[in-house]
Amino acid sequence: MINKLIAQNESQICEFKTSFQEEVLETIGAFANAQGGEIIIGVSPDGAICGVALGRKSLEDWANKIREATDPRIQPSIDIIENKNKKVAVIKIEPSTTGLPVSVKGRFFKRVGRTNQRMSHTEIVRRLLASTGSSWDAEVDTEASFTDLDQNQIGFFIKQLRNVGRRPIPKEASHKDILEKLNLLKKGIPTRTALLLLGKYPTRYFPSAYIKLGRFRSQTLIVDDKRIDGNILTQIDEAMSWFRERFETEFIITGKPQRDVIWEYPLDAVREAIINAVCHRDYRMNINIQVRLHDDRLEIWNAGALPTPLTPADLIHDHDSIPRNTLLAESLFYCGLIENWGSGTTRMAKLLVDAGLELPEFSTIHPDRLRVIFHKDRFSKERLHKLDLSARQISAVQQARSKGRITNQEYQALLGVSERTSTRELNELVALGILFRHGTTGKGTYYALQEPG
Repeated sequence: MINKLIAQNESQICEFKTSFQEEVLETIGAFANAQGGEIIIGVSPDGAICGVALGRKSLEDWANKIREATDPRIQPSIDIIENKNKKVAVIKIEPSTTGLPVSVKGRFFKRVGRTNQRMSHTEIVRRLLASTGSSWDAEVDTEASFTDLDQNQIGFFIKQLRNVGRRPIPKEASHKDILEKLNLLKKGIPTRTALLLLGKYPTRYFPSAYIKLGRFRSQTLIVDDKRIDGNILTQIDEAMSWFRERFETEFIITGKPQRDVIWEYPLDAVREAIINAVCHRDYRMNINIQVRLHDDRLEIWNAGALPTPLTPADLIHDHDSIPRNTLLAESLFYCGLIENWGSGTTRMAKLLVDAGLELPEFSTIHPDRLRVIFHKDRFSKERLHKLDLSARQISAVQQARSKGRITNQEYQALLGVSERTSTRELNELVALGILFRHGTTGKGTYYALQEPG
């Protein structure tokens, strides 16, 4: 058993220690504030079993130290395992079930990869609010009034609510009554969600609540940039207009009356990423959303760490919905901008893969900053030219992408070459990892684009 644990190496949920030190307490707090984990005492960082000396009351003393150092108190599970006459202790920590962040001697830690990091003040406050059932965005701003909301935007928002039909809206109700029922107004005062979603000038109350977009030719050369202010609904629409003006496109002839347009990045996936950013960002941080369009990738930087216990790797799989801004997420759901809570990133991933692109890359670039990267089409004409492919081979790849496959016979007919030439050039595309051959020989054999990853 112990060899199996050690073979997993140190990770988000496992740490090795040669003895019970002060750092063990920090790791216990970090595990409790994340997804739990195991600390193996008596193992060196490289995985070698050195054993640990244990007295008659060692485990009791350890348990007491853990309880005294943590708040809320942690009751650990400690097991002793013997391996080749050496004793190893395994301390198992469950994730906190109270909702409160666990402190260790007054300090708060979280687990990031294989390290323990101090939790920021904003993250501690967020966790405390969440434990009480409160949400920052559901609170009112006492300096604001109903006149700070854009009446035209309110009308558009309510029209969307009715069209989508996820929340019954009485026909005779006034705008104020509807906003009160949606908790966007409380005794006539706008909540923070109302100011962000429907406000005339949200940055008056939240100075960093805007999107900064830039076209990068290198890490330092920006040839085009734009700042989008206004409420969230306006920001989403204007950001998508910016993308449509700057994304490259290809037109595919399919035999239909209209040509199919292939965007550099699928617009629905990009829209999902922007909605995800404005919905889940931490508006208390003085950091705006940044969009960086490079020649080979699209990056979106957002303010705010992932809610515990989510990790960047979780986002491309089915995962729990843990919205930072609960009321804002609820409002976007009612007006149809969010399909299902927790499904935005998985939908984004599916849209990219369906378009022949790689999965989105999520990463933490700072303890309180999250980034998503879309990588450019591996099979764009620009990229294929860089691989020194012939014009015939590029045409064949485009055919395989639009039709889903291409056969040797189709290659010959489309490009007017012999079977020998067709076979050689298709094999070259297979060797380069661009096409994958299904079947070996005969009529059933065809070539399709190699799946990303």
